[in-house]
Amino acid sequence: MTSSDAKADSQGFRPRVVGFLCNWCSYAGADLAGTSRLDVPAAISPIRVMCSSRVDPVLIMTALMRGADGVLVTGCHPGDCHYDKGNYFARRRFALTDQILTSLGLEPERVRLSWVSASEGPRYAEVVNEFIEEIRELGPNPMRTNRSL
Repeated sequence: MTSSDAKADSQGFRPRVVGFLCNWCSYAGADLAGTSRLDVPAAISPIRVMCSSRVDPVLIMTALMRGADGVLVTGCHPGDCHYDKGNYFARRRFALTDQILTSLGLEPERVRLSWVSASEGPRYAEVVNEFIEEIRELGPNPMRTNRSL
């Protein structure tokens, strides 16, 4: 149990975050964070996707509707995408997702897009820890009906 997980126990709320990680950069960054034994909360459930551009807003909304308190999408830095312009498409989709969340009355802060390369294990840990803290401050997802996530 990491220190941030113990902190969640004392507050009574354990955030559940779904992470969509780019296969080529962010997933490798997460792996580096793990092999470096960096403090990454167990509150994140990583899902490997081929590219951040493959994360459709429907996937994000489905995760939130099924009980996730937050969704983190990570990809290659702009200009470094394995698929050339995939992260630019992801940025456009993220703007659309932000509008959808706002129209549904959900806090747009429950979804974050970040760039993490394969060599940035410490950055991955930092992004995840910051995001988990933001979700902890927001509290449980008001749409959360299923606590089995």
